[in-house]
Amino acid sequence: MARFTEASKEAVVDSIDTLAVIEDHLRLEKKSGRYWGLCPFHHEKTPSFTVDPEKKSYYCFGCHKGGSIVSFVMEMEKLSFPEAMEAMSKRFGVPLFYEGGGVSQKKEGKTDELAELYRRVTASFHHILLKTTEGEKSKQYLLNRGIELPAIEKFSLGFAPADRSWLYRFLSEKGFSADFLALSGLFSRRYPQNAFFSNRLIFPIADKNGRTIAFGGRSLETEGPKYINSSDSDLFKKGRTLFALDLALGEIKRTKEVYLAEGYMDVIALHQGGITNTIAPLGTAFTDEQAKILKRWAEKVYLMLDNDEAGQNAAQKAILCCRRNGLECVIVDTVSFFKEKKEIPKDPAEILQKFGPETLKNSLKKCIFDVDFMISRSKALKESSQSVAFLFPYLDALDSEVARDGVIGTIADAFRVERRAVWEDYKRQKITGSGRTDGSATEQVKKPIAAKPVRTGFELYLLGAVFVNPGLFRKLRSGFLPEDLEESSARELYIILEEWFRETEVTDHEKRSGCSSELLDRIQDGNLRDFILRQEALGSFANPAKLLEDGMLRMKIKILEKKRRELIRGLRNTSHGDSQQNQAPRQADLLAEKVYIDAELTRLKNPGTNSRHIQKGPETNE
Repeated sequence: MARFTEASKEAVVDSIDTLAVIEDHLRLEKKSGRYWGLCPFHHEKTPSFTVDPEKKSYYCFGCHKGGSIVSFVMEMEKLSFPEAMEAMSKRFGVPLFYEGGGVSQKKEGKTDELAELYRRVTASFHHILLKTTEGEKSKQYLLNRGIELPAIEKFSLGFAPADRSWLYRFLSEKGFSADFLALSGLFSRRYPQNAFFSNRLIFPIADKNGRTIAFGGRSLETEGPKYINSSDSDLFKKGRTLFALDLALGEIKRTKEVYLAEGYMDVIALHQGGITNTIAPLGTAFTDEQAKILKRWAEKVYLMLDNDEAGQNAAQKAILCCRRNGLECVIVDTVSFFKEKKEIPKDPAEILQKFGPETLKNSLKKCIFDVDFMISRSKALKESSQSVAFLFPYLDALDSEVARDGVIGTIADAFRVERRAVWEDYKRQKITGSGRTDGSATEQVKKPIAAKPVRTGFELYLLGAVFVNPGLFRKLRSGFLPEDLEESSARELYIILEEWFRETEVTDHEKRSGCSSELLDRIQDGNLRDFILRQEALGSFANPAKLLEDGMLRMKIKILEKKRRELIRGLRNTSHGDSQQNQAPRQADLLAEKVYIDAELTRLKNPGTNSRHIQKGPETNE
């Protein structure tokens, strides 16, 4: 095998910006003429990893790993020496020569070709949104939501045509082969000329360097899920990617702070409002991997998630995730900010739309500490012992005994109990494991309240049954949308199934059964994947058709009951209006709709077809 010449290797190494390469993986600070950071090779709380940019070397005084900048690239990127040299040669524009003559002309890898394809598709979708009549509806939707043209340009927003064969024809004319397009992730696997994204507003998803690696799509229609994302690929890993990180990174590095929002529209709204260090996860809960990525540059995370119950539950999980990974965490309290107004906006996008960018920016100034947020959530429990135990995972997530001691004092004061008693209960839990679960903070709130069926069990077991029997998904998706689900794990399974369904478009779907590795590999949450595998092994999904029938009935009832509550609130509001005469037609409409829903609920609930094992889930130790 040909070797690189020593001279060309030295030229490549001399060209490497050592700090730039290492800061791709961790945050460095200069102290006493050297650069220090937390070692990426072992867990530590005090920086012992040091970099010498002149010698292009690194060393960790904790784990004693060290070497050249090339060995660092090899270790972090899992590359061989020739691959690492090729990568640095390409990044810094210095050619490598072989012994005996010849220049290294290694063909760009598949990821580079995919990135070029995605760049072209991004530009095409963007043009369609702004310059064609087909994209006009989506453009007007954005403008009506308060998103202005500069923000549309900044995020390269686009529109995917309704004609599912258009993209294939367009790219084929540009010279892309059928085999390459089949591997691109942009088309259905069963029908390779049908685009995965069609008739949707498109949000390009970029890596930290601004290279488009995937897409998110929002439907403006009522059918199907509101949002879908590209599937994981060699280029894109959902659980390791953060939306708008490329646009936010400069401000994150400058302030060492980051705002975490819930979705694409929230991020765009906040950037338009001047909060340019805002990012979001991609349709799933905030992950430890994403927290580790942010830890390279940030010290504090501001959580600005939706004000509904799902958003508050997500905030609990995100707090623990931040604290586990050494990030300080505070909560933006828009509820308190808007308490004097008649309505409380659900999210940043709604604040921008209804109140404008200045109010959006001012609303971020109202914050509470994460421990105060967790205490307020825990107080929903009936007994103080349960409330205190709910906070133990938060104590576990703190990275020092000093911080833990301070929080225990705060907890004791909040519940008016002895500090020593909190310590004793916490230590007992650490020794025996009592009072602690491996589930989420949300699940720990709900477990002590045994009087009601666990909603998590109902939705998760329903989606789990369909997940291991995906042939049933066509029927399930005809009944409701992922937005109707309150449990985030159930929503995640629904979206995975929807993405799979759109890719495969299986016509003989009734024959599909058994949990495939293809679907399992799409689950980012390891606990959720384990849950599916274990319950399938236990036979919890042994009668999937019955589980689906009972579950969909339960969902229909739940959706109608929610609508009924909304109608009752509407009737109360109209009854207190200034002009009863003007409100009368509205009252009549609401009342007629309520009578219809009451009749539907009576029909569905009788003669008592709800399945008890769907309501509560199988009798297991989960």
